[in-house]
Amino acid sequence: MITREDVEHISWLASIKIEDEEKDKLVEQFNSILEYFHQLDEVDTENVQPTYRVVDLANIFREDEAFPSISLDQALQNAPRREDGYFKSPRIV
Repeated sequence: MITREDVEHISWLASIKIEDEEKDKLVEQFNSILEYFHQLDEVDTENVQPTYRVVDLANIFREDEAFPSISLDQALQNAPRREDGYFKSPRIV
């Protein structure tokens, strides 16, 4: 069972301010959610294979293709400041 103190602790951990009237409602909602989990615990899953994904995924990545990269001039063309082929930025100490 979730208590009002649990809700206050959760709100402190999450750095969320919860009004007093909301705390009682959240206690009720959290306990309702936990009741659904208790119902799921009662379901017989003895012969059910574990499911790691609902949809069977295959490799969704594209094939690697080598191609020439952009030139140094193209890379630096929009740089506001550059020096000796490098981006130049303000010195931060």
